[in-house]
Amino acid sequence: MIRKNNSCYRTLTLLSLSLFSTIALAEPEQVETVHSPAPSSVYFGDLHIHTSFSNDAYTMGVRSTPDDTYIFAKGGTIKHAFGYPISLSKPLDFAAVTDHAEYLGLSRAKDVDGSAASNDFKEVIDKGSRLSITWTYIKALASFGLSGWGEGEINAPYSYSAWSEIRASAERHYEPGKFTTFVGYEWSPIIDMASMHRNIIYRSSHVPEIPYSSVESLNAEDLWDQLKLQSLQGMIAISIPHNGNMSNGKMWETQTFNGEPLSPEYAELRNALEPIAEIMQIKGQSETHPLLSNEDEFADFEINDINFRGDASNPKGSYARDALRTGLEYAHREGFNPFKFGVIGSTDSHNSSSPVEEDNYHGKQPIIDGTPGIRLNESLLIPKSFNMASNWGSGGLAAVWAKENTREALFDAMRRKETYATSGPRIQVRFFGSWNFSKQLLEQDDPLVQAYQQGVPMGGLLPATTLTTAPAFAVWASKDPDGANLDRIQIIKAWVDNDGKSHEQVYDVAASDQRITDPVSGKLAKVGNTVDITTASYRNSIGAVQLAAVWRDPTFVPDTEAFYYARVIEIPTPRWSTYDAVKLGVEPPQPTTLQERAVTSAIWYQPANNQP
Repeated sequence: MIRKNNSCYRTLTLLSLSLFSTIALAEPEQVETVHSPAPSSVYFGDLHIHTSFSNDAYTMGVRSTPDDTYIFAKGGTIKHAFGYPISLSKPLDFAAVTDHAEYLGLSRAKDVDGSAASNDFKEVIDKGSRLSITWTYIKALASFGLSGWGEGEINAPYSYSAWSEIRASAERHYEPGKFTTFVGYEWSPIIDMASMHRNIIYRSSHVPEIPYSSVESLNAEDLWDQLKLQSLQGMIAISIPHNGNMSNGKMWETQTFNGEPLSPEYAELRNALEPIAEIMQIKGQSETHPLLSNEDEFADFEINDINFRGDASNPKGSYARDALRTGLEYAHREGFNPFKFGVIGSTDSHNSSSPVEEDNYHGKQPIIDGTPGIRLNESLLIPKSFNMASNWGSGGLAAVWAKENTREALFDAMRRKETYATSGPRIQVRFFGSWNFSKQLLEQDDPLVQAYQQGVPMGGLLPATTLTTAPAFAVWASKDPDGANLDRIQIIKAWVDNDGKSHEQVYDVAASDQRITDPVSGKLAKVGNTVDITTASYRNSIGAVQLAAVWRDPTFVPDTEAFYYARVIEIPTPRWSTYDAVKLGVEPPQPTTLQERAVTSAIWYQPANNQP
């Protein structure tokens, strides 16, 4: 892996645009748009981190605290549950501790004499069998008497104490302008063994006395009602769904919790409180699935479509692109859109850390995947399907375009959906839509200023127009300065036909190494592969440092709803499992490589007669 010590870029380099790949456009007609001053910086963070206050983390060996989370995120070194040091190669800009609200702090509180922190965890050596790992986990669970959980435990003193410490830690580590902390928690219902989890993130330190948990209600609509009531008291929050991929179609299903039809009121409340969704994390990505996007050659990325029962999760209703398409169908048929959200990534680490670096991966939960030996171990005594960690990725990061690194600025950017997800690398992406963009945009001295003046950024809605010309989209991207070069930029379009059925198309709009689309297959040639799996290394001898394009929709129909988003793909690099295999001197499992990526929030188009 190539690494440098240079600091993270804060803005996309707007110099040397002549080096970028571009696609020429015809001159569009001009319309007037007005926008507020542009956010100048992108900030990378993790809004999904668990500590020992989460019961599942504690029972799996975690003893670290919220303070450890923020020390790690700011570039410090903390101790993994198995005793070895862990750190990031470069700090994050923001983070949130999101421990499970359900019986918050219970396991830590019950372990009053430290009996669960025995040498059992320390004795699970690097190449220990999964049988010993499982036995250690069973003993840990038994030591807490978790079968004693019940209604009397809700909002018990230990939960108030844990929540107080989570809040206090966020205040201790908040450094406005330098490093931002958010007070938050995870609401974690499991319905028919399907994940329906949300992370709740507050805009300020003004938060409720105790989190609202799924023990009180499994219905997300009850959660939203609570958040709406809190907002009237000045406690402003958003709810971020995650792991739709494991929801068995329930995350974005087309009925309410009680089986009733969706309504405009439902759509308004959900869209207001859930402006973004987490689509990249350790337990798999939730952008799209090969069964939903069978013509998308990059859909088969870090797929984990198994629910908590071990059954295959129904893809329909489980992935963001499909949900956004369903939203278009509602807008066309019913006049309202219940699924109009942007995207971020995060990790769901249960180690008080963000294990997003493939060559520096330390797992999600210690007993399950805390060492290379545990992650890759094969045992004749335990079914291979038990090793759920083999289906996990290294997580993702949330990227937010904001005016400054503060709670208010970052939170407001998330509410307006000027965000994107990465699978870990700190790729920088700008994405705009407009009726005005011309092929000369990228040749201007101030293309970013022009983009904001003439168009709308990711997360936005194209303003109504009577023009018959198609909208144009400007996108430019820079590689992670310490990571791999870029393969291509794609724009994904979805639209509805006259019958109200949605469709999708993936367009390659910029490519590295002067590659062009094959006229017969209609596909762009593959970028190549420099990975050496015997050493878990690669070379940046292919790909591009920067790519950009201005692209006009060639199939635009003015009277049909549509959305567009950008996806930036890296050249192939070794997967975490290949790095682990090299450390252990064993054959790496498939897949040995991956093409990491960034996925932006969408830009929506509604016909002029259907605009809000």
